[in-house]
Amino acid sequence: MEQLIVRPEIALDQFLPIFIESTLVLVFGVAYAAVITLAKMGYFSKKWMPVGYLFWALQTYFLYDFAMLIQSNHFTVKVLMVTMLAYLFIPHLYYYLISAGEERYEKPDEIAEETHNK
Repeated sequence: MEQLIVRPEIALDQFLPIFIESTLVLVFGVAYAAVITLAKMGYFSKKWMPVGYLFWALQTYFLYDFAMLIQSNHFTVKVLMVTMLAYLFIPHLYYYLISAGEERYEKPDEIAEETHNK
């Protein structure tokens, strides 16, 4: 016997709001990652970091609203929100890993240059 998954249909008048909100989720997500990463790398002033967190908050809001528009179940909405909390820390983790990698591999080069110059 074949199982059918019954999903509520999306009304045609909701297509444009759903499309716009899903696009804003992507735009604000990229803006958050870019602003936070570039501020940590020194390309932007640290004063820009609150703007990055504002982009994250807007992304989270639009993702929640998007999930409501497509009538997601409660478990899916909870998973999306936990994922957004994890995404809050991803740019910080990326910067930390890049910095730690640079420190690790620059030290042997500096030691080799110092011994070679002596």
